[in-house]
Amino acid sequence: MELEELKRKLVETGRRLVERGLVAGSAGNLSLRVPGKELVLISPSRVPYESLRPEEVSVVNLRGELLEGRTPSVETRMHLAVYGARPEVGAVIHTHPVCASALAAVGLGIPPFLEEVVVLFGGEVEVAEYAPPGSEELARNALRALGRKNAVLLSNHGALCCGRDLDHALEVSETLERVSRSYVLSLLLGGPRYLPEEAVKLQRRLFEALG
Repeated sequence: MELEELKRKLVETGRRLVERGLVAGSAGNLSLRVPGKELVLISPSRVPYESLRPEEVSVVNLRGELLEGRTPSVETRMHLAVYGARPEVGAVIHTHPVCASALAAVGLGIPPFLEEVVVLFGGEVEVAEYAPPGSEELARNALRALGRKNAVLLSNHGALCCGRDLDHALEVSETLERVSRSYVLSLLLGGPRYLPEEAVKLQRRLFEALG
């Protein structure tokens, strides 16, 4: 895709996040790696997704230096940390969904109680230790808890998901909130039954095969 087409894709995905209730206003942020170049497109700071225009999308290099567009999201460090450690990741989405944020607020990770937790996320979704938004410490904590998986909860904050591209990262983000809701409901009903260990191993192999 050309750079302008990628900017339009990011704007479109941002609006889909709002439509699906994963963010509101200008909360959260999303980014994508420009294929074949050491560039990242990221949503700008304090611009509502509904009014964001492609020409306002921030273009930064892998050192976080702004090359085009408006001032990038305060969470640019966290996005770049993921890209630096995970060359297979093509997009990162940070959201503030209700149920996932509730779990993050009480420090509850999501165990492998549904197959999707392993197949789509790679295993238990952990909670990263708290650090101030936009800080280098938050970037380190998020990356440590994320590991080689596709989702992590950010303590007292929200969620971070990644994928091969924006469509995949959006699928992970949507599924994380749905799984979080199921987990909260299962806790209210007495607690979930976890997947058998053999099933977890099988689903993890599938996750690794799918990339």
